[in-house]
Amino acid sequence: MHRPLAWATLVALASTGLLAVAVGAGWLGPDVGRGAHFCEAARDGWVKQPANTFSNLGFVAAGLAIAAQATRWPLGGLATPYACLVVLLGPASAAMHATQSSLGGRFDLLSMYLVASFAAAYALMRWVRQGRTFFWQLFLLFVAACELVGLAGDGVPVVQQAGNVAFAVLLAVAIATEVRLHRRDHGTDLRWGAAALGTILLAFAIWNATRSRWCDPHSLLQGHAAWHLLGAASAYLLFRLWASPGKETPEGVFRTADQVV
Repeated sequence: MHRPLAWATLVALASTGLLAVAVGAGWLGPDVGRGAHFCEAARDGWVKQPANTFSNLGFVAAGLAIAAQATRWPLGGLATPYACLVVLLGPASAAMHATQSSLGGRFDLLSMYLVASFAAAYALMRWVRQGRTFFWQLFLLFVAACELVGLAGDGVPVVQQAGNVAFAVLLAVAIATEVRLHRRDHGTDLRWGAAALGTILLAFAIWNATRSRWCDPHSLLQGHAAWHLLGAASAYLLFRLWASPGKETPEGVFRTADQVV
């Protein structure tokens, strides 16, 4: 097993194992109904929302798939951190759906902040032609900013939570910057980006439609579970965008995301 896959596997085993212990021991706190508005009815037992909980294994699978290709496409040393981050999205989101606790809800929002901050920081790092130190500084700044915005709480039209607005803004920054990078450097194949964007938009449409109109609380076929699975697919497709070869430059040289960094 090569090193990126070993790291991602270790993160997967440690985070899911720790979550299982935390849920069983009640470390995440009491059920306060956090996430109950995502349609699925709470069951008795340790896992309150089984469909919405176990669908998060899609993120673990996506992270491991990214790690398996990280040696081929290292992204300037950031492929392995991204793979581990995507793995962590699963247990972090599952923490809320398994327990409906307040702390679980915070982990769920944090997972969204992490992936959006990574996408925006990685795009901007390449736009200004800086290195990994700049990336990590920007990444931490974005995560902190999301946490501050998230303190505004619920009541936001359509997306419900202020933190979701921060998530959407960072994704918009990432999308706009990736398009400008493509035009400037011909460094990526935007078809992967279009697939990633289309997948997450489809996931959002399902998420929004099944909260109330097409909601069957006692079914294991849940729209929010589809949001998780499609979100995991989108995270993988985003990696393929960054790893993809771009168009030929006027000098006859193909540029990849690694060469732009």
